[in-house]
Amino acid sequence: MRRFDFTAGTAVVTGAAGGIGEAVAHGLARRGTDLVLLDRDADRLAAVAAALRAAHPGRQVDTVVVDLADAAATARVAEELRRRHPRLRLLVNNAGVALGGRFDQVTLDEFGWVVDVNFRAVVQLTHALLPALKAEPGAHLVNVSSLFGLIAPAGQAAYAASKFAVRGFTEALRQELAGDGVGVTCVHPGGIRTRIAADARVGSGVPVEEYEAARRRFERLLSIDPATAAEAILRGVQRRRGRVLIGWSARLPDLLARLAPAGYGRVLALAVNRPAAAPAPAVNRPAVPGPAAPAGSRGSGAADGPAGEPG
Repeated sequence: MRRFDFTAGTAVVTGAAGGIGEAVAHGLARRGTDLVLLDRDADRLAAVAAALRAAHPGRQVDTVVVDLADAAATARVAEELRRRHPRLRLLVNNAGVALGGRFDQVTLDEFGWVVDVNFRAVVQLTHALLPALKAEPGAHLVNVSSLFGLIAPAGQAAYAASKFAVRGFTEALRQELAGDGVGVTCVHPGGIRTRIAADARVGSGVPVEEYEAARRRFERLLSIDPATAAEAILRGVQRRRGRVLIGWSARLPDLLARLAPAGYGRVLALAVNRPAAAPAPAVNRPAVPGPAAPAGSRGSGAADGPAGEPG
C-alpha cells in the first residue's frame, strides 16, 4: 500500500478540543489537510479552530459540536459529514472518556456512558463514513485505543473493556479493508499529558481517599507531550502502520502482557504502587455527574485515558 497523501481530501478528527486530538489537527494542517473537528466542548473547540485558521489560512477548518454519548446526535452528525464532505480521506476516532472505580463501585449507567463514547461512537462513525473512505483511493482510518487496550488493571473495568473493544474492532477492520486499499491503524497511547485525568468521572461507590490515592499514583505516568503523540500517530498513518504504541508506558506493558498474559497484574501492581518521591497536591474530587454531564477534553469530549492514563 502506498504512503498516505495528506494533501488531498479532508480529515475528520473527534475529540479535537484538546490533548491528542488538538495536536493531531495541528499536525494535519501543517501537512496540508483540510479539517472537520468534532468535540462536545464548544468554547475549546472554537479556540482550537481559530488558532488553526490563523496559523494555516489556506486550510479549510470546520467544526461540529456534538456529544458522542448521544447516539441520535452522533447519527445526525455522521450523515451531515457524509453529505458535506464526500472526499473524506482520513477519519481519526480519538474521542474518549474516563471513569475511575472497580466494577462493583460503578453503576451500569456510568459503565455504559464510557462504552458509548469510547466504543459505540467509534463503531457508529466508522460505519457511517466507511463508504466515503472506500470511495477515496488511499484513504485511512485511525482508532485510538489505549495502554489499557493492552492491559487491564484493577479499577478500570469500564475503560479497559471499551478500549479492548476498540482494539478488536480495529484489528478486524484492518483485515476486512485490506482489499479496498483503506489503511487502518490502532493507536495505544501511554502516559500522555492531557486533561483526561482531571476530567475523569469517579464511580458513585468510590471513597474519596481511594480516588485521591489512585490519582496520585497514575499522574506519575503522565510525561509525554500530546504533540509528540500526534507526530507518532501521523507518521504511522503515512507509513500505513497497523499499530502505533506511544511511549515506554505502552511498550513495556505490551511486552509484559505478551510474556505473562495471565500474570502481569502482579508486576503492574508493584510498579504502580511504588512510593512516589513527592505526593501530588490534593485536589477536590470531581462531583459524580449523571450520564449527560460534561466529559473531558477528548471527544465526547475527553482525552485518551482513564484517571491517570491520558492520551
